[in-house]
Amino acid sequence: MVHTGTTDVPDISEEWYRDFVEVADSAPGPVQWFAGHFTEGAILLLGALFLLAAVPRLRHGGARQRAVALVAPVTVVLAYASSEGLKLVFDQDRPCRGAIDIVAARCPPPGDWSFPSNHATIAGALAAATLLLSRRLGLVAAVLALVAALSRVFVGVHYPHDVGAGLLLGALLAAVATPLAAGPLAKPLRRWGAAHSTPSPSAPTATDPSPWSSTRRRPPPSNAAQR
Repeated sequence: MVHTGTTDVPDISEEWYRDFVEVADSAPGPVQWFAGHFTEGAILLLGALFLLAAVPRLRHGGARQRAVALVAPVTVVLAYASSEGLKLVFDQDRPCRGAIDIVAARCPPPGDWSFPSNHATIAGALAAATLLLSRRLGLVAAVLALVAALSRVFVGVHYPHDVGAGLLLGALLAAVATPLAAGPLAKPLRRWGAAHSTPSPSAPTATDPSPWSSTRRRPPPSNAAQR
C-alpha cells in the first residue's frame, strides 16, 4: 500500500497508474496533445449529448419525460457535490505529486484531493441521465464517459480507483435520484399540461349543418314530382 495524505492507495491501482503514465509518456506528441485537451472537453461533449436527449423530451415528451429532463441536471450537481464531500473525508493526495512526468500541463495544487475524481463523477452522472432520456444517445454517452474517466489516468492526475469510484458514484446517484425526484414533479406538470391543452375542433358530421352556411341546399325535385 502507498500512503498519500491520510488514505492508503491500493498497490494494484498504483501499478496500473504507473503503466498508464509510461504509455502516455511514450505516446506521440499529437496523442498527448489530444489527450490533454480531451480530458477537459469531454464534460462539454457529454453535456451536449444530454441536451440533445433532453430538449425533444421537454418539447414533445409526456409529463414523466419532461420531469426527468428537468430533474437530471440537479442530480448531476448533487453527484458533483457528493464527490467534493468525499474528497474531504478521504483526503488522498494526487499521484502526480511525486517526481514523475505527466501529460497534463500541471498537477492540481495541494489540497485538491484525488479520491474520487470529480471529472469521472460528472461524466458518470451525465451518461446515466442521458440514458434515462434516450437509449441510443445514452449508450454513446456511456462509452464517452468511460474514455473521459480513463483519460484522467492517462494524463497523470488520478489513480484508476479514483475514476472508477467517480464513475460509479455519479452513475448511481443520477440513475436512482432522478426517477425518484421526477415522480412528484410529473404530477404538477401533467396538471399544467391538461390545463393549457387546446381541444381540437371536431369535424362536422353528415347530419350536422355546415358551420359556414346558415341554410341547407334542398335536393332537386324528382321527375315523378314534376309530372
